[in-house]
Amino acid sequence: MTKLSVNLNKIALLRNSRGRDFPNVVAFAQKFIALGVQGITVHPRQDERHITRQDTLDLAQLLPWGSAVEFNIEGYPSEDFLQLVEKARPAQCTLVPDAPDQLTSDHGWDVIKHRQALAKMCSRLQAQGIRVSIFLDPSLEQVEAVPATGAERIELYTEAYAAAYGSNQLESVLPSYAATAARAQALGIEVNAGHDLDLQNLSQFLQIPAIKEVSIGHALMVECIEQGMTSVVAQYLTICGEAA
Repeated sequence: MTKLSVNLNKIALLRNSRGRDFPNVVAFAQKFIALGVQGITVHPRQDERHITRQDTLDLAQLLPWGSAVEFNIEGYPSEDFLQLVEKARPAQCTLVPDAPDQLTSDHGWDVIKHRQALAKMCSRLQAQGIRVSIFLDPSLEQVEAVPATGAERIELYTEAYAAAYGSNQLESVLPSYAATAARAQALGIEVNAGHDLDLQNLSQFLQIPAIKEVSIGHALMVECIEQGMTSVVAQYLTICGEAA
């Protein structure tokens, strides 16, 4: 079974557009948890255009370290970010190579180039009992460098898969994800996935064995608007429950 972690960034973005605490991020986390999701994800950015530092700390109170529902904080590992993660102490931190002004995540780490810096970050966070995942493109060359960082997991950046889904390109794209996941697992590294996964394309992606967790936000929120939270979450949980 694959765990479903819901990214709440779009709830925070909607709230911030009106200047008051509605919709409330923690309240929506509670709604998703009540529907059975196994994780909550946030991606706080320096400009706080959606999730804020305070949101992160509030969610940390709802989901303290050791909770059955895991809290995942993802983002670029600036010193401010690392200090926030240490204070919040989530179950997992996903390190993402985002620029401060970047609209959304659009590439994985060059682990070969940054392995020493990543190793220091991993060690620092792991000292607090925080599992570390590294955002990664499907690349056998890059995954070979991950063990040197000490990270327990990678998160496969799935935009290329989502863009190819439903086209002839999928036949050449999906095997690269499967090969990267298989190599990571052979190296003792667990595999997460996320970015542009949705109800249409998730099932085929999860034919890749032993994906531990998918983090889904943007598409899931749109689908909730169209179909309702209860129906959408139930569909995702069914797909994840049927995963290899």
